[in-house]
Amino acid sequence: MNVYRHGDTGPTIVMLGGYGTAAPAIDYAPLIREMDGFRTVVVEGFGYGYSDLEAPPRTVENISTELHQALKQARVEKPYVLLGHSIAGIYELDYANRYRSEVAAVIGIDASVPGQINGLAGQGSPLNRLVSATGLLRVVSAVAPSLVEPDGDSYTAQEREQIRLMTNWNWANPALLDEANHAEANFEAVQDMSFPSDLPVLSFIKKEGSQARWKELHQAQLANLKRGELIELDGGHYPHWTQSEALAEHISDFLASAAVGP
Repeated sequence: MNVYRHGDTGPTIVMLGGYGTAAPAIDYAPLIREMDGFRTVVVEGFGYGYSDLEAPPRTVENISTELHQALKQARVEKPYVLLGHSIAGIYELDYANRYRSEVAAVIGIDASVPGQINGLAGQGSPLNRLVSATGLLRVVSAVAPSLVEPDGDSYTAQEREQIRLMTNWNWANPALLDEANHAEANFEAVQDMSFPSDLPVLSFIKKEGSQARWKELHQAQLANLKRGELIELDGGHYPHWTQSEALAEHISDFLASAAVGP
């Protein structure tokens, strides 16, 4: 499992990518550049980035256990802040309950929550791998790179090239297909779970959610917390592509108010 680290001082933020993000450490590059005064760590789970593409069953329990082992072996300083995008939201929820003493705060970026529709349904078909195995994805990404590149102008040319290459390499690999096929069971596993009431949680969501009751579900997740904050953002499902400066400012302010910031 690949673990990327940046920065030598300040509190630690552990970043987890969303489903299908080919290269999480590069995907978060604009946000990492904005997080002055923090150590940032990106854990690329199995099937992502430069990590192995074969893995044990992608249950929420296995994913949390692997994350914990990776952080321990990498000697990541505790307590750390967990920041997760999209499907990583349910992994953060499970992790924060299992390892509460090691988590200082949780941040969700348009993150998945209990009660939502399973957005990974149908994505676990092995036929999806043919797009990459036949070379079709490579042709498409060369002819129309915008289809596999992030929006905005916050990435360097080299980062964009790496994202294209990693997308071709990681598309619909065995670990990702298995993760999609476990999604229904993983959502059921956290259905009745909530964050510990003393844990600070910051939740970013897009203003017009792609699912019904998107805002209400996130509000419900924060309802029992002593310190929870919901921030709505314009734009799509990947606000760290185009709004990293604003995200970093909100994150720094929230963590400082929770006595976690630098």
